[in-house]
Amino acid sequence: MTDKSEMTYARYLALDTLLSAQKPRSDYDDEMLFIIIHQTKELWLKQTIRELHLAKRQIRQDALVPAYKALARVSRIQAVMTLSWDVLSTMTPSDYTRFREVLGPSSGFQSDQFRTVEYLLGLKDKSFLKYQDDRPEAQAAMQEALEAPSVWDDVIAALARKGFAMPDALLERDFGSTYQPHSEVEDAFLSVYRDTEKYWELYQLAEKLVDLDDAMATWRHKHVLTVERIIGGKMGTGGTAGVPYLQSTLPKRAFPELWSLRTQL
Repeated sequence: MTDKSEMTYARYLALDTLLSAQKPRSDYDDEMLFIIIHQTKELWLKQTIRELHLAKRQIRQDALVPAYKALARVSRIQAVMTLSWDVLSTMTPSDYTRFREVLGPSSGFQSDQFRTVEYLLGLKDKSFLKYQDDRPEAQAAMQEALEAPSVWDDVIAALARKGFAMPDALLERDFGSTYQPHSEVEDAFLSVYRDTEKYWELYQLAEKLVDLDDAMATWRHKHVLTVERIIGGKMGTGGTAGVPYLQSTLPKRAFPELWSLRTQL
């Protein structure tokens, strides 16, 4: 361990390691931008996963107010990630075409950390596990997040502890399966929204979750626009359908009842 008196900015941040991690496979300047954008995204996803685990622990302990901070931070991180698409969109279709072939079958579709975030939020699809067959530790982290209760599952359990009637089948379900909206959850949050003073902590928690879902939807929308701007209707790398696939993800909501209840208010 380095003595405190010998600590420097570069050592503390491991800058030599960090700044040597960009290894373009072509001589085109835009490839460096492409790499840095995506590496930065992965760093923010790492922090997002940490914040979501913290929020989950706090919600399970009924420390709802402290959980606001971690959830709000995730929303802010998502906003920064969304802005990064504006930087990437300075790369024209001609720029990207020059080096695209060096990507081979690699694709952001394969990001284990992004899928782990989705799993933690409750958007679960085990088909993405296969993309980490060559990375057992990453696959194990995904598997753990897939099988564990999501943030939304933890919130539903918190509702039950607060006295709201939640069916056992919902509280003890297969957490690795896709969540389906329940009328009991919507009814409980309708009560919260109709008496915000009585249920202030739950009300504010719900709004923090809507902020998060909103920020994720905004990120997805900007992602679609950026990809369409750069590759149009071409196939995506890694064998994905490109823009059509990304467009199919736009309706995804991690906390569906918080959106549907608004029609009932």
